[in-house]
Formats: sequence, C-alpha cells, structure tokens
Amino acid sequence: MKQHLRFAISFFILTFFAKNTFAQSPASANPNAKWWKEAIIYQIYPRSFKDADGDGIGDLKGIISKLDYIKSLGVTAVWLNPIYSSPNDDNGYDVSDYRNIMKDFGTMEDFDALLKGLHERGIKLVMDFVLNHSSDEHKWFQQSRSSRYNIYRDYYHWWNAENGKPPYRYSLFDVNGDAWKYDSLTNAYYLHYFSRKQPDLNWENPTLRQEVFDIMKFWADKGIDGFRLDAFQFAAKDTTYPGFPNGFEKKFNLYYAMQGNLHGYLQQMYHEVFSKYDVMSVAEGAGNSFADAHNLVDSNRHELNMTYAFDGVDIPKPEGYSLLHFKEVFSKWDSAFQNDGWLSIFLSNHDQARMVSRFGNDSPPFRDLSSKMLATFIMTMRGTPYFYYGDELGMTNIRFDDIRDYRDIETLNAYEHQKNIGGDLKKFMKLKAFESRDNGRTPFQWNHSTNAGFTSGTPWIKVNPNYKTINEETENADPNSVLNYFKNVVNLRKTHPALVYGKYDLLDKTNPDVYAYTRTGEGEKLLILLNFTSKNAKANIKIDLSKANLLLSNYKIPPSLDQGNIVLRPYESMVYKLPR
Repeated sequence: MKQHLRFAISFFILTFFAKNTFAQSPASANPNAKWWKEAIIYQIYPRSFKDADGDGIGDLKGIISKLDYIKSLGVTAVWLNPIYSSPNDDNGYDVSDYRNIMKDFGTMEDFDALLKGLHERGIKLVMDFVLNHSSDEHKWFQQSRSSRYNIYRDYYHWWNAENGKPPYRYSLFDVNGDAWKYDSLTNAYYLHYFSRKQPDLNWENPTLRQEVFDIMKFWADKGIDGFRLDAFQFAAKDTTYPGFPNGFEKKFNLYYAMQGNLHGYLQQMYHEVFSKYDVMSVAEGAGNSFADAHNLVDSNRHELNMTYAFDGVDIPKPEGYSLLHFKEVFSKWDSAFQNDGWLSIFLSNHDQARMVSRFGNDSPPFRDLSSKMLATFIMTMRGTPYFYYGDELGMTNIRFDDIRDYRDIETLNAYEHQKNIGGDLKKFMKLKAFESRDNGRTPFQWNHSTNAGFTSGTPWIKVNPNYKTINEETENADPNSVLNYFKNVVNLRKTHPALVYGKYDLLDKTNPDVYAYTRTGEGEKLLILLNFTSKNAKANIKIDLSKANLLLSNYKIPPSLDQGNIVLRPYESMVYKLPR
C-alpha cells in the first residue's frame, strides 16, 4: 500500500512540475554545465512531419502550425533535416544552394518565422549541414565540370582519364557500387561516396573551406543554435588516391573516416565559426576508435561538442539482437567518456527504421510497453538524448512488400544492383522491410482522418495503415499512452540533474534480459530497471527498494516487491530514487 502511495505522489509531483527546466534546477550550478548537454533534441524530418499546402510534402508552414505540439513534448531543441534547395536525389542531402530554401518546403520568410516561433517557445534549432558533398546541380559543380581550368575545378575530386582508370572506391548508393563517375565533358572521373548526383567536395582546397565557413556564418547570423555535420568524418581525403586492399568496402569506414587533415579542418571551423557563436556542434560518425572520438570532442581540442556514434544503433538485426551486447556497447562508450568529451544518446533517426520495430516489439500486446521502455532508456542515460519524430507515439515500420512503394535512393539502387547480379530479391525485400530508411520516413500520424491528418493531397510516401489507432489525437487524450509517458520521462530528465551529469554504473552485467544501472550525482542516486523481453524477468541486484521512491513506471499498476525479489513484467521500465 505504501509503495502504491509513494508512486502516486511521485507521479503527481512529476506532472505538476512538467514545465520545470534546468534553469530552475541544481544543474545550473554545475561547473561543467552546458545548454547542449542538458538539451533534449527532437529530430524532425520536414518532408514527413506536416503538409500545410496540400501538395503531399511536409513543409515549414506545416511545422510552424505544430509548434505548440512540439513545445508540449517538453523538448528543448529541434534538429531539422536539410531544407536547402535541392533536386532531391537523396531527399535534400544533395544541396544545390546552401543559402536558399527548397521550394517544396517554402521560403526563407517561412524559415525566419519558424526560427522565431521556436525561440519564442524556448526551443533551440539545430540545422543539418551537408558538407561532405553537394548536388551535381550546384553552381560550383556545374562550373567545376565545365573545364579543367575553371577556378571551381578543385572544389571537387577529379581524376583525368588519360591517367587510366582511378583506384577503386566504393560508393554507398551507386547501383554498381563504384564511387568514380566518368564525365565526358572534360574526359575525367569525379568522386562520389554516395550517389552519382552527390559529388564529394574537396576539403583540401582552402578556398572551398572558406566558402563553407561563410555559409555557416550566414545561418549562425540568422540565429540558429547548432550545426549537425552530415557524413563529415568522410570529408578529408588522401588526394594521391592510393589503392585499397581487395574487400575493403566491407569495412570501408576504416579507409574513409578520419583521414588526412580532418582535425585541422575542424579546428579551423571552430576558430572561424563555432567560437564566435553560442552554438552546439555535432558530426555524424565518431571515427574508428574511442581515440578518434575523443580527438573530435575533448574540450581542449577545440573541434566539436559531441559525437554521434553508430555502434549502438547498428546493433539490431532481423533475427534479433543480444541485450548483453547492447549493454556492453553503451557501457563502453559511457566509460570512455566519463571524464572528458560528450556523447549523443539515440536509437533511431532518418537513416534507420523505426525504434520500436528494431529494438522493441511492435506487436499489439507489447508496442506501447516497449516504446515506453526504450524512451526511458534514452532519457536516463548520460549524454544528450535525440528522439526521432513519431517515436513519441510508438510509430512502427510500414514494411513495404512492393519495391514501387519505396522512395529511398539507397533501397532503390540496392534493389537494382541485386537484379543486375541475379540476387535473391525475395530475401532482399524481407531485409528492407526490417531496415529500410523509408520505414522511418512515413508521414507523422496526427489523427484518424484521411492520410492521418498529414496532408489533404496525395502523400509523397504512403502513410502507415495503423494510423487509425496510433496517432497523436488519440494518444493525447489517453493519460496512459506512449505520448503522455514520453512527456513524463522527458520531465523526469529535466527535473533530475543526475540523469544528465550523474555517474553511470552498470548493474547485473550478465543478465540477458534486464538492463539495470544507477545514475549518481547532483545530490541524488537513481536506479533504472528495464526489461528488454516479452516475458517476466528477474533483476539480480542487491538493493533494498522498500524505502526507495518509485518515480516512474510504464505500467498502470506499480510493481510489487516480493520479499526483496525484483521481477519485472514484460518490457517493464522503472525509475527509483534511492535513499542516500
């Protein structure tokens, strides 16, 4: 009875102070406090969030119309995927004009209104910058390919054909996997690590670097609050283009990431841009080792604020994954950065399928519970949490079974490649139903009206048919929904500084079903218990919870403690405040 009463009181307090921020909490006294460490970042894929003009494509006015919803989540920053002018070969990651807005998304006036609206609500804006490559329709590339003697020639990587075929480089998106594309206009090949319409920029050229820094300052002067550097770990190249060993593409990151003078370029970027504005900086990728990651983010390096590493998000496979491996990966990263540097914590983004479909269980009996459990994990780990739009509802994979329904260039070109080599297309489609990026790009499910309330037109990609039961309107009205749980766990993080700055300690390390850990600091100690399975699971920890305060649980009825035994129900998550 006392346990139930403590839970009820804690839940009331947590909800009552839902508007608390770190400005009102002890964390502001921490000498290491930074706003970007305390931030809770909500990633918006603009093409799929909300369409205001009925053309089937999400846009800036659509986001503006939902700013109050974003604020209601309690998040403190928005990461916006690229909105710059683009021919959309890779949905905006092929930029043709870095100083203009894609017509599909609106105008610069719309952007200014969006930024103003976010700031009025106390929400910061982090912009996605694509700086490893541009579009082949960018004026730089159009000039570069026009003549070997053009002043823009060295803005990109070229190999003259009279020197023979260039050393093989693997392309992530090319149908043939070849990163060199022959261009007859100047009888030369250009380099593209991604699609043929995404030629790689030549960061070895100081003039190019200055152009990029000027673009970044253009946006910083507008008042944006952060930069996310897309694929930047690949930006530096060895321009002697040495040969790589056979089969290198299986571990291409070892040969592509952290090459050449990348750190020098980042230090120059820091001096030219980051040091002059109160902005956060994060690059996609963390190199090939903890040493690489530290060299990117340690404070004395003057490069970036935090890493965005992929070891964790790459864990799930169609056949499942090991929680022991999951715990090992996240614990190692935390241990490596407990004294210096800073991490990003995330389980999904625009390059991944849906979080609950990969890490949890999206079947009807367990979707809600496992979505809440995963949200608890993200919000109680050390590091800046990133949460992808729609995951706060527990949106799931759509699992297309027809290649014509896909829109992602990565999936479409990989399909063509399998056809060309006589691959197993049935097996390929099964794999993509689990992992394709399009699973995470379906329209946000606002309500149960046509097209989930996303658009009055024909959506650019199909809406998940389960929108009639999984949508914001329905979940907002249900106090026990995934959405309302998300708001509570966000507030839990904001009102307990130990969840940001506290020490992380893994418990019950060899338990294959339960992830248990403590966060200690800022005058408190919290215990987090997570069951990653669809069955009851025992937590083997020697902590007396009879006097602990249950702050949050994803079950309506709080757990019962049987003579000190801690048995978690399927996908149960609990956060306790322990007596000191």
